[in-house]
Amino acid sequence: MNEEKLLSDIEYGRNILSLEADAIRGMIPSIDSSFQNAVDLTIGCEGRIVVTGVGKAGIIGQKISATLASTGTPSYWIHSSEARHGDLGRIVSDDVVLALSNSGETEVKLLLPIIKKIGAMVIAITGDKKSTLAKHSDVVLDIGRIEEACPLRLAPSASTTAMLALGDALALTVLKKKNLSSKDYAFYHPGGDLGKKLITVNMVMRAEEANPVVAEDLLVKDVLRVMTETKGCPGAVNIVDKNKILTGFFTDGDLRRHLLKESAFLDEPISKVMTKSPKMINKDHLALEAYKILRENKIDQLPVVDEKLLPVGIIDVQDMLDLGY
Repeated sequence: MNEEKLLSDIEYGRNILSLEADAIRGMIPSIDSSFQNAVDLTIGCEGRIVVTGVGKAGIIGQKISATLASTGTPSYWIHSSEARHGDLGRIVSDDVVLALSNSGETEVKLLLPIIKKIGAMVIAITGDKKSTLAKHSDVVLDIGRIEEACPLRLAPSASTTAMLALGDALALTVLKKKNLSSKDYAFYHPGGDLGKKLITVNMVMRAEEANPVVAEDLLVKDVLRVMTETKGCPGAVNIVDKNKILTGFFTDGDLRRHLLKESAFLDEPISKVMTKSPKMINKDHLALEAYKILRENKIDQLPVVDEKLLPVGIIDVQDMLDLGY
């Protein structure tokens, strides 16, 4: 391939991107009260957002449905053709159907009479406000007449890009209005690198019966008994004052270091040998922060506290490694 041909292809590729970007920019003025109605209908849905479409629009619909579901709005996708062969039975009156069709005249329109009979509301994403789909929908999100970017001006390209962007705009506006926190978002993304970044401490800490807590005046030998008898104990114990506030931490490593010196300390109160003012972390912080503290301080356990500094758990480095940190 000569240099002239290569440059021509590069320029053409850039032109495609420009055409698709123009399609998205061209929709911005059309974000009006209909969009607001779609947002309100989505948030108010007591069932699920059922996304449907065929062909390339159907594939875009699958992605929009996945975005909704992953951001706290229950959603699933059905193929418009399969829906006419039994899948319509999945739709109930509390659902909202989000139907995608550029022309508004695909198989999607054939579902409308049954959807109306079921009692579900319909939001349409279409390029023709006068289409059958638009006429029989409760809310219409119009992408407008979009010239496809392909050389034949036929293959869905710029129009599906516009549908995807509009679907993202709807899903993410709903996300913003729902005030979904990073903790909530992490709940729907437990796997992969994203999940690891968003998991909070209270999701992985050893808590309740696996979280030994003792008073400052308890003898060391009795503390060891508590640590040994605690199911799932990570080899550490939280130590509190009379107000139940964390004042110290004691680990198996501390025990070994003291035993190398002498054993009389076993009959001393734990307050004599505990690590005072230990490193700690709040239960609502990210697990990634806990791992950073463990790694930087070369320690294996970390006490977890709440807003009042009450010990609610213990983070163990082995649990972090099991998660892939």
